[in-house]
Amino acid sequence: MLCLGIEGTAHTVGVGIVDDSARVLANVYEMVRPDKGGIHPREAANHHAEHVVPLIRKALDLASLKAAELDVIAFSQGPGLGPCLRTVATAARALALSLDVPIVGVNHCVAHLEIGRAVTTCEDPVLLYVSGGNTQVIAFSRGRYRVFGETLDIGIGNMLDKFARETGYGFPGGPILERAAKEGTKFVPLPYSVKGTDVAFSGLLTAALALHKKGERFEDLAHSIQETAFAMLCEVTERAIAHVEKDEVLLGGGVARNRRLQEMVATMAEDRGARMFVPPGELCIDNGAMIAWTGLLMNKAGVRMAIEDTVVNQRFRTDEVDIVWREAKASREPT
Repeated sequence: MLCLGIEGTAHTVGVGIVDDSARVLANVYEMVRPDKGGIHPREAANHHAEHVVPLIRKALDLASLKAAELDVIAFSQGPGLGPCLRTVATAARALALSLDVPIVGVNHCVAHLEIGRAVTTCEDPVLLYVSGGNTQVIAFSRGRYRVFGETLDIGIGNMLDKFARETGYGFPGGPILERAAKEGTKFVPLPYSVKGTDVAFSGLLTAALALHKKGERFEDLAHSIQETAFAMLCEVTERAIAHVEKDEVLLGGGVARNRRLQEMVATMAEDRGARMFVPPGELCIDNGAMIAWTGLLMNKAGVRMAIEDTVVNQRFRTDEVDIVWREAKASREPT
């Protein structure tokens, strides 16, 4: 079976095609890069509307397929920015109706976890999901992916982007800070906010901006922000691992590409006798392949959606999704 997935929750519109062995046949995307300020939802939606059809054509060309060969269409149903979600949902509905094939709405956060499980050797990990709009610690329990910890204010990627933007640097901020942190020569103490298995980043951001205005070097602050924020993430992930008694950690989301975060999580996991896994970089960022693969899993497990079921959900929680494909697999395994 072949599934085409369309991703469009925020600044990225992507199209991926995946087969039922999790082989990625195509994975293309276009990202909004504002000249200044953050992402404006309507402008991002206009960007997605302009690029989604060319990306579908490009993905089909790269996969050497015709649209008629597709078996399922999937799209990011949420969470995300409403105008962006509605744009890609409309494209997915039009494509599915024109081809007369099933359509499946996919939870964006669940898709990050499932593509990671598919392309690495992990089986039942705790996912540290770190992106612009989301920061969550997730694990499978009793038929759903449960959120064992999350940000209480802003996502870590959003925090990194805001710091880079407010200090006069570009977008996205994460890669800028990662490069600058390597030039940092001292650690500047910043607020460390962990509450159980939850984290908060706004205090850290406010303090770092204030210190920058007082003359602290950008490079030193970039280093200090990374060390502080990533230590917070390692602490809550370790606490979740101990609670759910798992021995695998999977990284997902755009910030998971950060090499320093990977180093710190790998050290934490090794100290606990666990293993860390991270997908290839192009599958960490928002992408259509993860939507396609999760849509394929859902479809094969019997999930069916009428067009009226494909309304987008800006606040689509990770733990709202019944993970029927894992339940089905478990029921077939010998006891």
